[in-house]
Amino acid sequence: MDKIIDKKATQSVWKSVQPGMPDEHFKEMPIQTLSHFDASSQRASVNPNGVRSQALRRWVVLGSSLLLSVWGINEMHAVLGANNMTFIQYVFLVLFALTFSWITISFSASIVGFFLVFKQRRRKPQRMDNKLVGRTAVLMPTYNEDPDRIYASIEVMATAIEQAGDNAAFDWFVMSDTTDPDVALKEEACFHQLRKRVNNTIKVYYRRRQKNTARKVGNITDFCTRWGSSYDHLLVLDADSLMEADTMLELARRMEADPDSGLIQTIPQLINGTTLMARLQQFAACVYGPVVGGGLAWWTHKEGNFWGHNAIIRTEALMSAAGLPDIKGAPPFGGHILSHDFVEASLIRRAGWSVTIAADLYGSYEECPPSITDLAIRDRRWCQGNLQHTRIITAKGLHWVSRSHLLTGIMSYISSPLWLMLILVGLALSLQAEYIRPEYFGDEFSLFPTWPQMDAARALSLFAFTMVILFVPKTLGLISYLIHSPLRKSCGGGFILIISFVVEVILSAMIAPIMMLIHSGAVLSILMGQDSGWNPQRRDDGSLPIKHLIYRHRWHMIAGILLTVAGYLNSLALLAWLSPAIIGMLLSVPLSMLTSSWALGNFIKKCRILSTQYEKEQPSILIAMNEAKSIYEQSVNDAPDLARMASDPKWYARHLAVIDAIPIRKAGQVDIIEATATMKISDAKNVAEAVSYLNKQEQAYVLATPDLFKALSALAR
Repeated sequence: MDKIIDKKATQSVWKSVQPGMPDEHFKEMPIQTLSHFDASSQRASVNPNGVRSQALRRWVVLGSSLLLSVWGINEMHAVLGANNMTFIQYVFLVLFALTFSWITISFSASIVGFFLVFKQRRRKPQRMDNKLVGRTAVLMPTYNEDPDRIYASIEVMATAIEQAGDNAAFDWFVMSDTTDPDVALKEEACFHQLRKRVNNTIKVYYRRRQKNTARKVGNITDFCTRWGSSYDHLLVLDADSLMEADTMLELARRMEADPDSGLIQTIPQLINGTTLMARLQQFAACVYGPVVGGGLAWWTHKEGNFWGHNAIIRTEALMSAAGLPDIKGAPPFGGHILSHDFVEASLIRRAGWSVTIAADLYGSYEECPPSITDLAIRDRRWCQGNLQHTRIITAKGLHWVSRSHLLTGIMSYISSPLWLMLILVGLALSLQAEYIRPEYFGDEFSLFPTWPQMDAARALSLFAFTMVILFVPKTLGLISYLIHSPLRKSCGGGFILIISFVVEVILSAMIAPIMMLIHSGAVLSILMGQDSGWNPQRRDDGSLPIKHLIYRHRWHMIAGILLTVAGYLNSLALLAWLSPAIIGMLLSVPLSMLTSSWALGNFIKKCRILSTQYEKEQPSILIAMNEAKSIYEQSVNDAPDLARMASDPKWYARHLAVIDAIPIRKAGQVDIIEATATMKISDAKNVAEAVSYLNKQEQAYVLATPDLFKALSALAR
């Protein structure tokens, strides 16, 4: 039976209820145009060379990369037979040029990054001490994520800032785009628990949009236009983000100390992974990441990049320069910009602000997908967003380094089909040599035959050099840990660290062909016009039933079988050449099953294999979050359902206080979901009956619409 709402009880509850959000201060966030740009509108830097990068850095990294690329392409040209190349050989050369040139930049940057990391680890971290005078809004966008994790992380981060004495400079916002009504109810329960625990000493807010228009971009834009003008900076997090107070304070201080700074991006470290797949990613990010990231930050200098979270942005720069337009046409190439971060960084730099990567700040964390399947789901969305950049890379006024970031995002997925085509063309070359009779005498008269040319010794040396290019970034990362005693010990010692390195290299090499096929399939599906949608990401156990894995990897196994047969029928040498790719494809199902297993990952963790510095000595903020999480897990368990929310005076008052304001409906414009929900509520005799009539989408809509929620609650009176 529904609980009858007592008006006096409701009124008494209202007195103690606080609104979910602060007062609005509306300000336009103008949409930027990509087709033209007035250079005279670019702001002038406050400091001399405030947004000017050092050209020498580009010459060192990109110049050396260009020289390596030219040498490698010339060597391959000589290997194939410079004077008598066939059409297929030319295709092979072009594909090799694209894939080889792509990896030389990372090679050159990692060498610089190695020396930077070596220098940073030998000295005390440099921190600014200027007193904060501006206000920072910490934004946590969420979409159907686990609320207990989100609110536990906000509590420990906010508490750490309070203990540092800078609480007044930070406000905290959960910006929900959740569409599942059950998750939305849990979010709200955790929000009230958080406010209760911080006892109003920390300003925490919550807003859930009725319609998640434009996804994350729309979520942030909505905040900016309604509340952004009240804050000097936005510290944007993700649902799995965690940051040390020292890191957040340093970001704010650096932003205030540099009036030309528009965005400062940290390099997040991966934590909390248990499955073998998660541990592979953690180890790579922890050991190799600082070397590669440090080199990238050094050569891009004031034209850095934005990865969507764990970064601080000057509100003025974002609102005045980075209002994103929709791309003409329908998805997947048109519509809302999915990979918004690269574009926002490019537009902020275009407007005359600097964009930098703080490679020296290590207290920034996030989590990673627990399985190959989850990685594929995430990458499918990222692939579509990055391929949209083909429509943006030619935008007027962008800095050439900003264009290179966009190209990098595109190539990170296009490189997979290029690699696949390189394998197939190489196979075609072998088949041509085996089964097609060579023409020793051409159409022109000659006393001497034209012999097929293939410089085997040169090919072997080029292969060895390519392997060096590929593995130097990883090797330098390993060396940087081996020579640093505290880091070496934190990973189990030198012997365990080397074993972890070998395990990571072997497993990554086996998984790489699977990801190549996954990315190639994603690119193909996008070219065929298929939209990715928007799915929430799993964070913990990534295991799936064997039947599901077989279905997921069926084409990967078939590809492996076909390559095996083709190689065997040609020669054992060709089969050996293809074997690194074939093995991963053939074993895709057991690899996927084993790498997603929580039990196997936990066993590997106990053996200290693939261990990182954050496991032996967990960051204090991570320990605090795990402790606080149990409290919010209880709040999730105690969260009311929709019927109780509408019937209980306390929950009724609380919900109306945090429900987001929605625009007034224009006459003649009828929302189908709102109309059907209204009719179903009017047909019901009580709250429970009305809720039983409503589907999930309608329940979520009722929770986000004041009039509908009041109509539902009226059934309890």
